[in-house]
Amino acid sequence: MDPADHRLSDAEVLRGLVAVLAAVCPNDDVARVDVLGALEQVKCAAAGAQARITAAFSDSQRAAQSRAGVSARDLGTGVGAQIGLARRESPFRGRQHLGLALALRELPHTMAALSAGQVSEWRATVVARETGCLSRADRGQVDAELAARPGGLAGLGDRGVEVESRRIAYRLDPYAFTRRTAQAEAERRVSIRPAPDTMALVTGLLPVTQGVAVHAALTRHADTLRSTGDPRSRNQIMADTLVERVTGQSTAAGVPIEVHVVITDQALLAADHTPADLAGYGPIPAPHARTWLALPDASIGLRRLFTDPTGQDLVAMESTRRTFTGGLRRFIGLRDRSCRTPWCDAPIRHIDHANRAADGGPTTATNSQGLCEACNHAKEAPGWHTHASATAAGTRTTAGTGQTVDTSTPTGHHYASRPPSAITAPNTVSRPVGRPPQDSRMEAYVDTLLLLTG
Repeated sequence: MDPADHRLSDAEVLRGLVAVLAAVCPNDDVARVDVLGALEQVKCAAAGAQARITAAFSDSQRAAQSRAGVSARDLGTGVGAQIGLARRESPFRGRQHLGLALALRELPHTMAALSAGQVSEWRATVVARETGCLSRADRGQVDAELAARPGGLAGLGDRGVEVESRRIAYRLDPYAFTRRTAQAEAERRVSIRPAPDTMALVTGLLPVTQGVAVHAALTRHADTLRSTGDPRSRNQIMADTLVERVTGQSTAAGVPIEVHVVITDQALLAADHTPADLAGYGPIPAPHARTWLALPDASIGLRRLFTDPTGQDLVAMESTRRTFTGGLRRFIGLRDRSCRTPWCDAPIRHIDHANRAADGGPTTATNSQGLCEACNHAKEAPGWHTHASATAAGTRTTAGTGQTVDTSTPTGHHYASRPPSAITAPNTVSRPVGRPPQDSRMEAYVDTLLLLTG
């Protein structure tokens, strides 16, 4: 038998390295410091290997798509998503990794330093970012000058790499930097992401003059109120004023726009501690939800939904239409909460059939998945397939019961996703007294209250 038949694959060798790293345990501080340094070098070198493999994978996938007849404009569709799935990150991060891998081809010295474990993936990203507006020749020149300086890239910290890269790049092509500054204004935007302790970060990316003006106006108003005896801190006044001026409401506490909170009847009415779920944010403590809903300025409406017997999945809805609209669309958004692609936490923009409508897939909640725009487009590339299946009712898994969507990529890898569990805790489900039984399954359903403020 050929000895080569017993040779381990590269992936198997690397998985063996994971086991070795799990057992590393130096017994003195000198060795611990040495091992910390060596592990950092391994991390950086691993990032370099990922970049090389990512670039080669992109070339191969684009060639395969070209042979399959994909138009030149659409070549590369879904490649970043596959990279994100392989790295257990979002498709957005996968596209960022792909961009870095391709950029490093034009930065050979930076790539060499990364592969040797001398610089981190982030510092390599900074070089690529700061030279992104330059021609290929000028990018190479920045790369060479950074490598030639005393200590090379390894002698600079994160900020030093940014400043030095920008300084050299500006010297080589000041006009390119000026154009990039002008183009940046077109990218102004407002975004939101969850913060700890039921808080949120609302970020406005603005031209510097507008950003300074907004902050100055809020600061002046806060200083004025503080001087008149307002007991709130300056930061609290600035935050409240921002909310009041943007929404037009009289106080920051009363929220007149529509906000969705899913909470059990027991948590709302009987002081149960099962967390509520705020759409677009995630779990919030039940007492916090009750306090917020009791505010005099908040207008509350109730809509009743049902969970299945396990209390972990909302009951399905269906439509006779091909597209997901109205209550069904809202239902799916509340059920999935964010993009269903594994490790992608982007907001839902598209509601799509898991089993394609063209192949007879019905327009039902069990044959649906909420996706971000990028993920929905990625799965239209050749070689992508999705299939929805339902776990038998009453079968308990760590994720509950109900719909599972299996996604297969052009390389034959499979990734499964389920909606996040509904907020009712397992083994604590009860049916409200007085509900008339309808059938054996509906008897076990419990009420969940969807609170619509506004």
